[in-house]
Order: sequence, then C-alpha cells, then structure tokens
Amino acid sequence: MPTITDPRPAPTPNCVAIAGVDPSGGAGLLADIKTFTALGAFGCGVVTALTAQNTQGVTAIHTPPPPFLTAQLDTLFADLPVAAIKTGMLGNRAVIETVTAALRRWFPDPAAQPPVVVDPVMIATSGDRLLDADAVSLLVEALFPIATVVTPNLPEAAALTGLPEATTRAAMRRTAERVRALLPATPGRWVFLKGGHLPGDELIDLAFDGETMLEFRAPRQPYGALHGTGCTLAAAITVELGFWYIGQNALRGDSPAAPNAAPTLTAEAAQTRFAAAHRYLHRAIGACPHIAAGRGAQPLGHMPLRGHNS
Repeated sequence: MPTITDPRPAPTPNCVAIAGVDPSGGAGLLADIKTFTALGAFGCGVVTALTAQNTQGVTAIHTPPPPFLTAQLDTLFADLPVAAIKTGMLGNRAVIETVTAALRRWFPDPAAQPPVVVDPVMIATSGDRLLDADAVSLLVEALFPIATVVTPNLPEAAALTGLPEATTRAAMRRTAERVRALLPATPGRWVFLKGGHLPGDELIDLAFDGETMLEFRAPRQPYGALHGTGCTLAAAITVELGFWYIGQNALRGDSPAAPNAAPTLTAEAAQTRFAAAHRYLHRAIGACPHIAAGRGAQPLGHMPLRGHNS
C-alpha cells in the first residue's frame, strides 16, 4: 500500500525588498529579487529610486514622490502576508521617513513584526553616493530601532560610527561592537559586518548581538572588483530569516501556551541562518566567470547555472 504523505506544501516566505533599481541587474532591487527566487522565497519589491546605472557607474537618479512610495508600500502590505523585509538604497530623508512610517503603521506591534534587514546602502561600488550625507543620522534614528539585522560594510560602518575604517580583524570587532550599540538593547538584534573591504586573501564577516560574536570566513576569489555583493548577502539573510520566521510562527501556533512575543533570533539560530546566506553569496561569487554583463565591476551569478546543480 503506498505511503500517504502530507499534501500541504512547505510554506514559502514572502520577502519584500524596498530598494533602488539598478538597470544592469547586478545590485539593488533586481539582485534582491534574483536572490529571493534562487533561495526559494517569493520575492516582491518596492521601488525607492530609479537609477541610470551600469557596471561602471551611476549617471542619474530619480526618486519617486513620497505619496507614490507610500502607495506602493500600502498597496503591497494590505494584500501580502510578509515573512521578512529588506531595505536597501533609500537615498534621502524623505524616503527614509516614508518607509519608516509605513513599517510602523503596518507593524505597530513588535510581536507581529516580521524580521527587518536594514542594509545601509550609502555608496555604490563605483564610488557614486546613494544616500545623502544629511540622511545618515536619520537612518540610525528611524530605521535601526525596528531592525532585526543591520548589514553595513566597512566604509558604511565607519560612516555610521565615526570610527576609522577597519583594516584589521581586531578593528572590525571594535566596529561591530560600536554599530551594535546603535541598535536597541533588546536580545536578538544583530549587526552583520561585511568585511569584503578588509585587506588580505581571506574574507572575514562578523555578526554580533551584544554578547556573541560570530565569524564567517571564505577565501577571496580572484575576480577583481565585484558588483552587488552587499545587496546579495543582505538579501540572502532576509530569505533565511523569512524561513526562520514562518518556522517559528508555526511552532508558536502549535503551542497554545506560547508567549505573545516576537520570536528572538538567538545565537544558535543566527549562526545557522547567517552561515547559509554566506555560503550562497560565495557560490554566487564563484559563478562570476560565467557572467559577462558589462565592462566594469563584475556581477555575480545569482541564479543556478544551466546544467549545474551545485
């Protein structure tokens, strides 16, 4: 007699990226959606900026008016059960205020808020500024209080903290501690410090929640300047937290005695989820030789390659 299996499919997390559009596809909203899809989530996006951009640089930026941005957010959140949210390029104070207001309006109860990953995008790989200088403090004041994870790279972390850009592992640890101090003292809030700018043949990323420091290492691959690594890693973390969130909610739903509180991203859970995102990033970097998309910084291979299952 055949075995009876549960016909219900495993839940697919709905992940939302709130970010700018890079027409070359290597970074921003398009890279986020590729990452969401490759890792098994249903990807959605809200456009915070339209850029005229390729692998060599940014030539123009158009920001939608705040009422239209609000309409995008409200229309999406009114319909979609969200498992995780990522913010990327926000551009200016008006965009930050609009996005923050929408998140607080739709998720006023911390117990009902899905994970929020804040990628504090400030400067493109090409060196073009993507966040107004006068908006950095507002980003910290408005969005950091509701962030589950903040994912700066070393230059961004220096801008956030006022510290010199880290050039050693010890300096990275001090920087991670300083960025974590910008987040609420609530358990389960993490800074994931991306170390791609650190000199040397080994890449080191750090994650810190105020108590536990996690390290993620990988050899530096010989592909020169890369385009979209920060967006991709933050998007992968978003997907992993989306799967974690719906799993935690399923466990809470099965237990009538479960407390009415948002699940806490423990060190054990963070290790597992961050490590999976880190592995995906380095697989995508490893696929760079198969991507020929421009004459500037090298885009990543986000999607599985045809004929390759690894």
